[in-house]
Amino acid sequence: QVQLVESGGGLVQAGGSLRLSCAASGGAFSANILGWYRQAPGKQRELVARIGTGGTTTYPDSVKGRFTISRDNAKNTVYLQMNSLKPEDTAVYYCNAYAFNTYTGWRDYWGQGTQVTVSS
Repeated sequence: QVQLVESGGGLVQAGGSLRLSCAASGGAFSANILGWYRQAPGKQRELVARIGTGGTTTYPDSVKGRFTISRDNAKNTVYLQMNSLKPEDTAVYYCNAYAFNTYTGWRDYWGQGTQVTVSS
C-alpha cells in the first residue's frame, strides 16, 4: 500500500513560483511512475506532469516550459516546481503514483491534494 502526502501549496501572485512536494511511503518508490494532476472547480482532473522510472518526463502544452517535475528516490519524494504561474493554474493539485500492489496488480494511488491559488 502506497501513501502519498503533498505539501507546498498556497497563495501566490501571477508570475510567481511555488514548489510542491509529495512524500511517499510503502511500496517500491523507485519502481513507480509518478505524476501530478490538478482539478479546478467544475473541471475534470487533468495531468500536469509525469515522470517515469528512468526520469523521462511528460507535460501538457499548458504547463510546458513553466513546470518541472523531478524525483528523489533516496528521499521517496517527487517535486513539482511551478514558475510563471497564471491565474488559470489555480486548482487543487494531487500527487499520483502508479505502483504495483501484490493483491491488485498495478494501480493508481492518490494524495489528499493541496490547494494552489494564483491571484491576478
